[in-house]
Amino acid sequence: MLPWLFRIGDFFLPTYGLLITLGFLSGLWLSRRLAPRAGLDKETILNLGVYAALGGILGAKLLLILMDLEHYLAQPREIFSFSTLQAGGIFYGGLLGGLLVAALYMARKRLPVLRVADVLAPGLALGHAIGRLGCFAAGCCWGLPSRLPWAVTFKNPAAHQMFGTPLHEPLHPTQLYEVLAVAAIFVLVYRRFLRPHGPGALLGLYLTLYSTARFLIEFVRAHDEANPALGPLHLQQWIALALAFTGLWLWIRAGRIQRRTTSP
Repeated sequence: MLPWLFRIGDFFLPTYGLLITLGFLSGLWLSRRLAPRAGLDKETILNLGVYAALGGILGAKLLLILMDLEHYLAQPREIFSFSTLQAGGIFYGGLLGGLLVAALYMARKRLPVLRVADVLAPGLALGHAIGRLGCFAAGCCWGLPSRLPWAVTFKNPAAHQMFGTPLHEPLHPTQLYEVLAVAAIFVLVYRRFLRPHGPGALLGLYLTLYSTARFLIEFVRAHDEANPALGPLHLQQWIALALAFTGLWLWIRAGRIQRRTTSP
């Protein structure tokens, strides 16, 4: 693990932030390249990507605060502390925040929402895979103790200081599980983009596959004490189920539209 690339006094360049940025730029680059195939303007996709990224950052931070609301209500200054601002936040919050801002932008510009979403889906999956490597480098989002041959052991005190990561204990590499899952999803979504598809098919495919993978990974991921009000599942798993069913609905709907448009 490598929490930061270099450090000078109190200033350091976090590997997590660098990989998140690299993932965003890579995903945006790919989406711009794919835009003409869907009859969309590259600059429109660029502007949309920037607004969606800002919404994603705010959404990720907001869900981070909501997940530990009792702590932040007791210490409200922590919301604007360097450690909170530095933290990446929670991905689902970023995804929902980004989708909301993107939808508002597309509605204002009167863009075809599902067609644009399908152009963004391969880039979203690519950027997601790269960004999750940052989680592994930082040591956050760790898994439960494991004795499997591929279990990983974190040893850098900075990870424990910044995120509370357990040190010198074999853990499930949940970050890498997700990297592998999303990398495979990227390949599937990208290849499907190159074939005829109904509007919303690729967004639906991404949401269904990722949410299913995330739901399963959460079983071996470390969590704070479960909230009894949520039943046997964690909040992230309930969100995953909702997004998976939404994605499945989009996928089925797109398939029906595609069949209607291609039938003689």
